[in-house]
Amino acid sequence: MALGNDVWTWFRGDWTQANLPILGAADHATWQGTLVFDGARLFEGVTPDLGLHCQRIVRSASAMGMNSPYTADEIRKLVQTGIRLFRPGTDLYLRPMMWSTEGSSGFIDADPNSTEMAICLEAIAMSRPGPFSLTVSPFRRPHQDTAITEAKAACLYPNNGRILSEARSRGFNNALSLDLDGNVAETASTNAFMLKDGVFYTPVPNGTFLNGITRQRVIVLLREAGHEVVEKSLTVEDFAAADEIFVTGNANKVQAVSRFEARDLPTKAGLMVRQLYWDYAHSKPAI
Repeated sequence: MALGNDVWTWFRGDWTQANLPILGAADHATWQGTLVFDGARLFEGVTPDLGLHCQRIVRSASAMGMNSPYTADEIRKLVQTGIRLFRPGTDLYLRPMMWSTEGSSGFIDADPNSTEMAICLEAIAMSRPGPFSLTVSPFRRPHQDTAITEAKAACLYPNNGRILSEARSRGFNNALSLDLDGNVAETASTNAFMLKDGVFYTPVPNGTFLNGITRQRVIVLLREAGHEVVEKSLTVEDFAAADEIFVTGNANKVQAVSRFEARDLPTKAGLMVRQLYWDYAHSKPAI
């Protein structure tokens, strides 16, 4: 599924302007699910933390039992080459991915040295601030001893998909999901923050969700701006009592939440954090 209509794919040394087929019917990843990916963004001519995203896909491949055929820096340079294929000013979703083509002698686990890589760049606009509602999902996140939660792995996303689908069926944009201990983990697609009495809070990374790159960047930016940020276990009740809520993720970076369940929320702090992130992104060298 292509998210955009303008797509370039790098595979086996060449760029093709297409949503290029890359998996074989007998590839190990096709039937055993060993595909990892990452996502970065180009918007307004900047690619904040692109290098960190490229480092993470190499770590994700290792967690899945694969050897990356490229270094993080080589992946970053390939992405930057692909960006130049698009018209200047185009917002892009930047997605490198890796998968295994062969299994081991036991078939189920990957042959570490059979790793393939592709890079898919898609023209997708950044969303603008606007109404954004959250509910609470009935579906939970797995612990790190029940799934490879340290990897950004495609096999984890069907659960995210049902979290999102169920929330939308009830008229919400997204949903908080809990871990198996009943603490808030994240939403279906973003990390979550809340503001209470002037202090920013966010769930402490406990292995049930990715410690997002945008999440980490926002924490640093808030602290540099003089705000207190606390990482701790948080419950639904904590979010229900929050003064404000916002979410962070690669797709749209920072989004203020304007409604949680039936309660309307102000968005002043979320919009302030979004501006902090935009200022940071534009302080870095452009592509």
